Amino acid sequence: MNYLAHLYLADNTPESLLGNLLGDFVKGSLDGTTYAPEIQRGIERHRSVDGFTDSHEIVRLSKNRISPTRRRYAGIIIDMAYDHFLARHWDDYTSTPLPEFSARIYTVLLDNRQILPPRLQSILPSLVQDDWLTSYREFAALNRALNRISLRLKRENTLFNAAEEVKSEYAHLERDFRTFFPQLVEHVKTLSR
Repeated sequence: MNYLAHLYLADNTPESLLGNLLGDFVKGSLDGTTYAPEIQRGIERHRSVDGFTDSHEIVRLSKNRISPTRRRYAGIIIDMAYDHFLARHWDDYTSTPLPEFSARIYTVLLDNRQILPPRLQSILPSLVQDDWLTSYREFAALNRALNRISLRLKRENTLFNAAEEVKSEYAHLERDFRTFFPQLVEHVKTLSR
């Protein structure tokens, strides 16, 4: 899952939202970090969500739908595609409109920018100004996001224009997501017990 899904799966507190997003930016042990305990719990939830997702049979099926030439990057492509499907079907999962949810996230991030890792601080202006979270609804935004990732990777890669992989398998991938996501939501509920 990518940013939008991790934020959706967070508890409704600034600390949980931060932690669930920071899981993409904070690696290794949390021992000795200066993050508040609730932020650390969010990072741990993020890691649990990633572990559940990466080992799930439906997600593996989705990854296998990606052509062999891009299969090495199937995890990234599927993470982004699943965020696209979540954004497209947002109203099926919550009564909070996506633009309202996104605006709240941006406020939390801007209010806490001093504790964000440098890489997140560097993309924050673009994330907010271009409204990445809401824009995931649009297929063109998915393509732009994958192209940005392609340019950030240090080694040569086949991610540029990888959204064509999603387009060619769109109905199958959408069905995979719609089957998988409720199971992920249930998994997260077990973490809160």
